Amino acid sequence: MKSNQKGFTLLEVLISITIMALASGAAGSAIFQIMRNTERNSDHMTVVRQVQNAGYWISRDVQMAQSANVTDSLTPPDFLVLSWTTWNGTSGNPVYYSARYFFENTNNGTGTLKRSYRSSDGVNQTTLIAQYIYYNPSDIVNTSNASYQSSVLIIKITSLVEQTIESKEYRIKRRPSL
Repeated sequence: MKSNQKGFTLLEVLISITIMALASGAAGSAIFQIMRNTERNSDHMTVVRQVQNAGYWISRDVQMAQSANVTDSLTPPDFLVLSWTTWNGTSGNPVYYSARYFFENTNNGTGTLKRSYRSSDGVNQTTLIAQYIYYNPSDIVNTSNASYQSSVLIIKITSLVEQTIESKEYRIKRRPSL
């Protein structure tokens, strides 16, 4: 280029375009990875939270229960049935309670876990406990289930969202019978 001319040579322009393309490609790849990891982390947090919520509610009821029927002795959609009795402090009359856990809207083995709570003093309510709970009796290894072993209720809760799966096993002792 002559000293009085202004501008860039073709080689300089090609090199700068190549550098810009490489930088744009790296930035695009990084953004794609961040978006993919964010979605994966969101799915993981969802399944962990669903398993924890189901474990909390079931543990709470099992610790009060005097009797329980587990998955093996129930027909789907029932998962767990618990019952217990308390005595009204003022009248001394017994109050009978039951909590029934069941699956609803199951699609491809994944559904909603609900709790139906009833008492002899008129309480009757159904609560959504957890979503994305995996229940497939033919998949013995991964499915949510409940069983008794040595007076301990063992509950396995599995949650599945997309390709993310989380399982947790709860070992809960019932209250002692008096």
